[in-house]
Amino acid sequence: MPHQITAQASLTHTGSFATDPRPHVVIVGGGFGGLSAARALAKAPVRITLLDRTNHHLFQPLLYQVATAVLNPSDISVPIRWLLRRQQNATVVMADVDRIDLERRAVSLDGGTVHLSFDYLVIATGARHAYFGHPEWEQHAPGLKSIEDALEMRRRFLLSFEAAERVSAAGERAALLTFVIVGGGPTGVELAGMIPEVTRQALRGEFRRIDPSKARVLLLEGGPRILPSFPEALSEQARHDLEALGVEVRTNCVVTHVDADGVMANGERIDAHTVFWGAGNQASPLTRQLGVPLDRAGRVQVGDDLSVPGHPHVFCVGDVASTTMPDGRPVPAVAPAANQMGAVAAKNIARALEGRPRVPFRYLNKGDLATIGRHKAVAVIAGAQLRGTFAWLTWLFVHILYLVGVRNRLSVVVQWGYQYLTFQRGVRLITGTTVHRLLKASRAAHEKRKAA
Repeated sequence: MPHQITAQASLTHTGSFATDPRPHVVIVGGGFGGLSAARALAKAPVRITLLDRTNHHLFQPLLYQVATAVLNPSDISVPIRWLLRRQQNATVVMADVDRIDLERRAVSLDGGTVHLSFDYLVIATGARHAYFGHPEWEQHAPGLKSIEDALEMRRRFLLSFEAAERVSAAGERAALLTFVIVGGGPTGVELAGMIPEVTRQALRGEFRRIDPSKARVLLLEGGPRILPSFPEALSEQARHDLEALGVEVRTNCVVTHVDADGVMANGERIDAHTVFWGAGNQASPLTRQLGVPLDRAGRVQVGDDLSVPGHPHVFCVGDVASTTMPDGRPVPAVAPAANQMGAVAAKNIARALEGRPRVPFRYLNKGDLATIGRHKAVAVIAGAQLRGTFAWLTWLFVHILYLVGVRNRLSVVVQWGYQYLTFQRGVRLITGTTVHRLLKASRAAHEKRKAA
């Protein structure tokens, strides 16, 4: 039978259970929202169990730099246990959460072998990529939400040049040196802007049979403009900067098919062995178990206090929460919003324990930033629209500021400085496979195109 951990028991360091009469707060997810909630409850008369399927907190805004060989995974990740090591009322448990039972106030872990009961629950499980009803596309077009995703992107990206060096047919080589990014949001724009710098500078002079600078980069956006959350003038600036780097930016371009050999977009076949996905997000599937109203992205339509309708002891924060700003626009799925939601959910738990009224969540938009390349970025800070070098420097400063841990900040500064001065990438490692498999698939696709 599965083991039941009651609201009066908690895991000890030895693996046994100890009685504790304090209210039990379970936080599912160690990202920005979950970590913010845990820290905000540091002085509250509660005991906290933070559950995460990994052992690290990840700074997702810089994942694309891992994917393009600028940074190491360790530069943007920190062990959750280390972050909460001094918070005596918090216990970190690495586990998969399989099910949430709101009526019984329990979560099921590790395939139902353990049940953990709670007095208050904070759901901060984040989001995954959305493929608009085509989950089979994911194997051909990975998204960017985890370290594993970033390493897979890096592997495919670098492997394409190794395979292109070995083929002789022009069409086959062109497909290997074509990179398609689907989605013109910040992730897609930043990926598209970074690739030309690698192909033109970092790889220059290293190959004998190919010219990496001739690689083709396409950014496909289904809407009328890229960076749709930015003012139109900045979206146009970003498009101009990308095109100056040689990126083909196509708007109103809807992808209708993705396979191992390329994509179909607006009726046109684009042959490419490397496709990256940044076109949409879908909330964690755990939200579908709650039996409460969800939006189209699977996010819970929370109340003003971030609680789940009908369950005032359960809160959703970050990418699993659907809420709006005073002007009716949705709160964006960004790190500052998750941080603020986590803090407000924690405050409302503390106030509920004191018998005080809860406070509503009001998102404070500290600005929007997106970088395109060296000395190229766009930003909106306190209503001011920034572009060019000043926006780029602002982007650098803000991301260093929000990184968790002094070691990570120093490491990222060193890597950025090295890359800026030398144009080189210090972490160009290909792991997990050989070039043979890609060559086999490339040759099969080439023969198929010839036969057609």
